[in-house]
Amino acid sequence: MATTTKIRPRALVRASGGPRYAVALAVDALGTGLLRPFLLLYGVTVLRLSAPVTGTAMTAGVVAGLVCMPAVGRWLDRGARSTVVAASMLVRVVGVALLLATPAGHVWLFATAALFLAVGNQAWPAAHAALVATVAHGRDRDAALAGGRALRNAGLGAGALLATVCLAGGTSALRALAAVTGLAYLAAAALAWSVHLHAHPVAAPAEGGEAAPVPRMRALLAANVVYVFCLNVPEIALPLVLVTQLHASPVWSAVVFVANTVLVVTLQVPVTVLMSRFSRRTVLALAGVVLTASYLGFLAATSLGPGWGAPAVAAVSVICTIGEIGYAGSATALVTALAPARVLGRTLARFELSTGFGLAVSPAVITALAPHGPAALWGSLAAATLLSASAVGTEKEAGGRRPGDHGHRARADA
Repeated sequence: MATTTKIRPRALVRASGGPRYAVALAVDALGTGLLRPFLLLYGVTVLRLSAPVTGTAMTAGVVAGLVCMPAVGRWLDRGARSTVVAASMLVRVVGVALLLATPAGHVWLFATAALFLAVGNQAWPAAHAALVATVAHGRDRDAALAGGRALRNAGLGAGALLATVCLAGGTSALRALAAVTGLAYLAAAALAWSVHLHAHPVAAPAEGGEAAPVPRMRALLAANVVYVFCLNVPEIALPLVLVTQLHASPVWSAVVFVANTVLVVTLQVPVTVLMSRFSRRTVLALAGVVLTASYLGFLAATSLGPGWGAPAVAAVSVICTIGEIGYAGSATALVTALAPARVLGRTLARFELSTGFGLAVSPAVITALAPHGPAALWGSLAAATLLSASAVGTEKEAGGRRPGDHGHRARADA
């Protein structure tokens, strides 16, 4: 059993990259919250594109943005850390600038802007995880990754709330929000770059020596594509079910979203620290079981119909969020523990490819299953997630060895 890490705020900030880097994360998240939830609305109302065209352009941007990940992984393996984080933010500055320069009706320029935004959004998680893995190790690193996620969710929520208040200003307000987002990304990039954190690349093995391979993690990567659906459940699946199937007020969708944000912000670090007494793989598998139970709970809640169905869905969403917290607190931490130091960047890039793919396809899968009824949607998600949890819990690395920090064999808590 691993020793449980205690929550020490100052140590947590240091392990997360230091005060300036924490401020950079907060500013970046605030800017993202101002625009990302309303990018579709920007395309429809400001640029006068149809909703299907806007959605297709955004999806194409996300999918195309995945192509950058192998290059990001190689860059990280050459030792770059804060520079890659800053670059991921600067790329989004270019995206916002293109967005502001796009005339009404020009879908290709909008798609290009969405591509630059997607490249930054795809590159940032791997760069951030590599930076934290360089500063902190073991369970302190897990807590630091959890702290970064909590801080990011707080910034996203605050930005989205502020943007919602400003939307009464119409199209001019959306343009102003985009401009503020670009400035926030620029300020965050400057702060992140000022950290000047660079890792010394691990020397290549001598001639005839065995090079550390990038872990295949086939079951983990495949399972991650399914696990990541939980991130779109509060934003896509539940609003769709509440409005179209239960005919509930949109207020219930807002309640679910706010509750999810508040729970992640307040519980991500404590739950991650509490679960550090178990192996990361066990926690990840357990998170899959909790998510499966929540999906079955949504199935039962929707059977109640209008009236009691909406509050029941809101109650079950708390269980889903607990599963999401377990997943988020263990998945990236497990990957960093399995990766030899020499290929940490490429390993994280491969993991983020699976995450990005899952986030890209989940809206289409959810919206395709929902019209066929609650059993098709929640039954399919439950079965796929339970199968994924089983695969994660039973996967073994080649030769039974699980490399950990700095190329050494991982401890029993990997």
